[in-house]
Amino acid sequence: MQQSGHLKILFAVNPVSGGKSNQNWEGSIREYFKSLPHAIEILMLGGENDEESLKHKITGMKPDRVVAVGGDGTVQMAAKQLLGSGIPLGILPAGSANGMAKELEIPNTPTEALNIIVNGVVKAADVIRINDKEICLHLSDIGLNAKLIKYFEEGNWRGKLGYARVLFKALRKKKTMKVIIDLNGKKVERDAFMVVLANASQYGTGAVINPNGNLYDGFFEVVIIRKVSLAQIIKMFIKFLPLNPKKTEIISATSVVIDTYGKVHFQIDGEYLGKVKHVEANIVPGQLKILVPEKNQ
Repeated sequence: MQQSGHLKILFAVNPVSGGKSNQNWEGSIREYFKSLPHAIEILMLGGENDEESLKHKITGMKPDRVVAVGGDGTVQMAAKQLLGSGIPLGILPAGSANGMAKELEIPNTPTEALNIIVNGVVKAADVIRINDKEICLHLSDIGLNAKLIKYFEEGNWRGKLGYARVLFKALRKKKTMKVIIDLNGKKVERDAFMVVLANASQYGTGAVINPNGNLYDGFFEVVIIRKVSLAQIIKMFIKFLPLNPKKTEIISATSVVIDTYGKVHFQIDGEYLGKVKHVEANIVPGQLKILVPEKNQ
């Protein structure tokens, strides 16, 4: 794979990411590369058959790097196509939710983010395989936060005010779940408001859920939030401070099976996936090559 000189770079651009305030990323990309020797192609995603279109483009072009230009959903879609391929994934944070970009400390300004695409360091990141068909790059959960995402999508809210509205709506209707968590044959039963499968440390909002999260260590964490109050939620989701460890369990794992007594809300990387009663998760270590700033080496 080329690491210097002429690179072939494929940009997968989600034009609706970020809403009306979204800046012209396509124009920024073309302007950045107009005087550079690298060959670029831009695939505009249309919302239908995007995975097949991207897969076909990667097969035909054989790029040295693929860049997801959008939010967490666009990043995850691209990651699925690149998992195990050895082709590095770059991220331009163009979405309303950019959790993975924040985790990797990728800046929002186009020039700085594009510098990482060309000159960044390639690292081998883990992903979490969920129910044999989905992958989680940074955070998946059942319970309170998944319900919050559902309300956010239904209300089509934007910005901090919209987030605060759905947060308090979710809090008004919060209730505990009875969960059975099987960690390598050892089962624990808990009443919990949320159970998080955390490959990373924080949500796209900045809320810290797993202070010791590490994308490269071959483990993920099962975070069990047993008790929650308005003060605790404000602390995590608005002030971005860790939750009270006395009310939270964090267990490192390479695999886990979670069963619930009733169906509960479920999300992966900010995408609401409906209600479930059963979740299986396994770590897939080091199979996603990802471009990060040099300071993260």
